[in-house]
Amino acid sequence: MRGVYAIVLLTISNLFMTFAWYGHLHLFKKMAWFAKLGLFGVIMVSWGLALFEYIFQVPANRLGFEENGGPFGLFQLKVIQEVVTLAVFTLCTVFVFKTDKLGWNHLAGFVLLVAAVYVIFKKW
Repeated sequence: MRGVYAIVLLTISNLFMTFAWYGHLHLFKKMAWFAKLGLFGVIMVSWGLALFEYIFQVPANRLGFEENGGPFGLFQLKVIQEVVTLAVFTLCTVFVFKTDKLGWNHLAGFVLLVAAVYVIFKKW
């Protein structure tokens, strides 16, 4: 169950990360107050969102790490993090930001990521 909690927390963390890193490029520009901010203001808003990323990411990694009673090693946690990051980013880009369309090359890349998860989790 700790592994499930870790993945859920990583997903929430990545929602904040996606908006902190990429929201200002498209979505936040639609807000009048945000459009008036200079670069420093944008950095501060993004930093504020990134704080929430860490509020969820740190507990996720602690819960999921095998030395803390979780099911995952460090490599496994990192690969899970990357897959969750790209999944959340893709969903936000296609359905929230609406700036890109999902293409065959994206799907092929995701298949390769799933293969990476398999290789990392496989006990050789």
